Amino acid sequence: MEENPTSWFMRVTVTVLFLFLLAPVLLVFPISFSGDQVLAFPPSSWSLRWYEALLENKVMMSAFLTSLGLATVVTILSLIIAIPASYAIVRLKVTGSEFLFNLFTVPLLLPTIVLGLAILIIFASIGFLATFTGLVIGHLVITLPYALRVLSVSLGNLNLACEEAASSLGAKPLVIFRRVTLPMMAPGIVAATALCFLVSFDEVVITLFLTGPRMTTLPVELFHHVESQADPLVASVSVLLILMTLAVVMIVDRTMGLTKAFVK
Repeated sequence: MEENPTSWFMRVTVTVLFLFLLAPVLLVFPISFSGDQVLAFPPSSWSLRWYEALLENKVMMSAFLTSLGLATVVTILSLIIAIPASYAIVRLKVTGSEFLFNLFTVPLLLPTIVLGLAILIIFASIGFLATFTGLVIGHLVITLPYALRVLSVSLGNLNLACEEAASSLGAKPLVIFRRVTLPMMAPGIVAATALCFLVSFDEVVITLFLTGPRMTTLPVELFHHVESQADPLVASVSVLLILMTLAVVMIVDRTMGLTKAFVK
């Protein structure tokens, strides 16, 4: 069978687009193994000195631990709030559930700099700036919409037959939710967990408004480092963040599928 010339054109076009989009990311990997003092491509020598420098950098490691703890707490709280909220919206269909769903997901449509400025004004008056509590609340504003959307899609796609069978056998609603609905939602919960953790860990714009000398996160510290120094240390941090992002994307794809997670 003769191959359609259009398919070759599409393949070449897609390949060029992928290379264009991924080129900056691919360049980070060789630069992270540079032995040079400044950022340059190609490196004149190779070494692991910048990975060793990262481990010895107490400020960066402290910011990393803050980001790790912050993302963990934010992810847990997002799930605790979003699971019952998605159940009430999708299954119970309480009055105004459509309005509540749209209200909770509004932050996905607003520019993060607007959200950051609004949160800064509120937190400045109640003393939440540069505190762990303030960072948790600020990050919840952007992670909750993701968790709610993913869990609502997961819940909406479940087969009701198992829950109806449990109900016909006399099981109470809470028991049905705990022993039937919740296990069936497991792929959606895993996807929401991965997304919330990643969004919180990588958040920069809102965090810039909320951090200070007393407390900062890894992305913000990396931003300040680039402002004052142009060495390959940022490339080594970037490589580790890219690998973590790829791991999270693979988890989402294997558990729920990227299409189901983001497209209703």
